[in-house]
Amino acid sequence: MTASIPESHRDLLDGPVYVQMASYMKDGSIQVNPVWCSFDGEHILINSALGRVKDKNLRANPTITILAMDPENPYRWLEVRGTVDEITEEGADQHIDDLAELYINQRPYPFRQEGEVRVIYKIKPLKVQAFAS
Repeated sequence: MTASIPESHRDLLDGPVYVQMASYMKDGSIQVNPVWCSFDGEHILINSALGRVKDKNLRANPTITILAMDPENPYRWLEVRGTVDEITEEGADQHIDDLAELYINQRPYPFRQEGEVRVIYKIKPLKVQAFAS
């Protein structure tokens, strides 16, 4: 069952807020990365390149946690535990360009590597905890 993102904290997923993404490594340890994200009203969207560690992690184990903290108030945050519903290359180049424009005011995405294939991970929220103080 999908959990809802409260309107009071949706801005933390609409950016530009750097979120922490936790995934499982092959050996069972946890990897945490700061990432850019967006929210389509149903899924949290993370963008990466095919073959990177987070790509391998999420393909092997689609369990993921996202933590978004308000940069103005660290006591206002949103934790989303979920699963990767879909991994797609469709629209991924446009998505990373949109994120680059939002997060660093540059378009197109300036860090693309030659031959890089971009992918989107569509994360279905299963458990959501929102906190504000």
